[in-house]
Amino acid sequence: MRHTRNVSKGFVAAALTMGTLGMGLVIGVGSATPTRAATGSAAGTVVGTTGGAVRGTADSDGLRSFQGIPYAAPPVGGLRWASPQPAAAWTGVREATAPGSPCAQPEGLPIGVPSEAEDCLYLNVTTPAQQTGKRPVIVWIHGGSLMFGSGDLYGPARLAAEGAVVVSVNYRLGVMGFLSDPALKTSGGLGLEDQQAALRWVRANAGAFGGDPGNVTIMGESGGGYSVCGHLASPKSAGLFDRAIVQSAPCATGGSRTREEAEGEARATLAKLKELKSQEGKDCNDAESCLRGTDAATLMKAYGTWNEPRPIAGTDLMPLAPAEALRTGRFNRVPVLIGVNHDEERGRILGQELTGDPMPSEAYEREIRKEFGTRADAVLARYPLSRFSSAGEALATVLTDRTWSVPTLDTARLLSRWTPTRMYEFSERETPSWAGDPKLSFELRASHMSELSYLFDLKLPLFEKLTEKQERLSKRMTDTWVDFAESGKTEWPSFRSGGYVQSLTSGPWKRTEFAKDHSHAFWKNLR
Repeated sequence: MRHTRNVSKGFVAAALTMGTLGMGLVIGVGSATPTRAATGSAAGTVVGTTGGAVRGTADSDGLRSFQGIPYAAPPVGGLRWASPQPAAAWTGVREATAPGSPCAQPEGLPIGVPSEAEDCLYLNVTTPAQQTGKRPVIVWIHGGSLMFGSGDLYGPARLAAEGAVVVSVNYRLGVMGFLSDPALKTSGGLGLEDQQAALRWVRANAGAFGGDPGNVTIMGESGGGYSVCGHLASPKSAGLFDRAIVQSAPCATGGSRTREEAEGEARATLAKLKELKSQEGKDCNDAESCLRGTDAATLMKAYGTWNEPRPIAGTDLMPLAPAEALRTGRFNRVPVLIGVNHDEERGRILGQELTGDPMPSEAYEREIRKEFGTRADAVLARYPLSRFSSAGEALATVLTDRTWSVPTLDTARLLSRWTPTRMYEFSERETPSWAGDPKLSFELRASHMSELSYLFDLKLPLFEKLTEKQERLSKRMTDTWVDFAESGKTEWPSFRSGGYVQSLTSGPWKRTEFAKDHSHAFWKNLR
């Protein structure tokens, strides 16, 4: 894996100041296209699928890769803002050696290459070359707050080397995947529908790649993790997966929005679009024709860069918000591995100081009062600045506990009432630093996204290369993830065993006093 040290501070700052965005990272690549069969194919690199044969590649590490396989028809023309339709079959052998285009996503973040592509519903498969038995299948749903991302960014060789067939998916994002203007008559969650179409493809085709179509695990982090929450809650995802892994995405506080919220966003988008059209001397009086007749770049400009769309609750796609579905037991009950990072908010706070100075001490109380209003005195008493090395570290701790740790524990409690649940906390202190080794006022530790370096070969120079010690932790984590995908179990007890939470570090793995460490009782009683 290539790593670049000389990454600008602005690059890392923008990447890490996305707040609670899922932080998917994108690279621009062309779509794969069908071609005629070539001669002299390497053994095992041509596989038959329901759409036709595909030719991938094999590497010296014993893995095969198939990229840019269409799982649904291009959502263009009359299929824009329509539910995904079956992909057209092809004749001959389709070259599957390059990933499909990332779905349309806005400009403005150096961790994502802007894309205007609407023909983007492709997936990638990485599998061990040895086809001995039926291997567990892991379907990776990338993060990015459902606004940014591309499945191929996350090199899956570490998981595949442990014996899994790994599938990564592109799905419609932002305005193309979640706009819910009444004129369009969509579900308000086309991105989630795309993922369901990909899961149906996996059920039909996993066996051809050495996978077990009856043992599929969906796995996602942050925005992708909230997608997993959506599949747990969606009746239309029933029967499409057998286990679930949720990373840094507390279903108890996210994963959906109301119809009113979605339509308010649509009205704002349409108003901005009318303004943009007026500047071009065009009208936008008929909402449907205006939306359908506008190019992707202009639509994304009208929609904005910093939205965090979610599927709409109260629809056929998602009758109940994930929190309510888990509370009442009306969800797809499969074994779940759920976890959070010990220091989620550190990256965001540290990212801010890369383009300025570290937070001064006097700013801590001001930020707490702005965030918590009448409850600020209680928060300041619980988290006094004197406990921390700096104001930034103090604020990051408060926001981590409130926003991530407490609701993740709540989610595990809800899940464990109905289905086998394992919970972990990624607590490693010596995580890879940001590329370029910038000077920071406190340690990065287990911040948002930091566990991904241990599970994937990220195709972006955001973090430094793993050390030998970190590689050992990576091996243990990938082995654990694949074991869970295979059996639905981990080496530690289920959450129902007294609220058991396993701490994952480079040292011995052991139980952590999670509720105490993150002041769970304080936050639940804060009024």
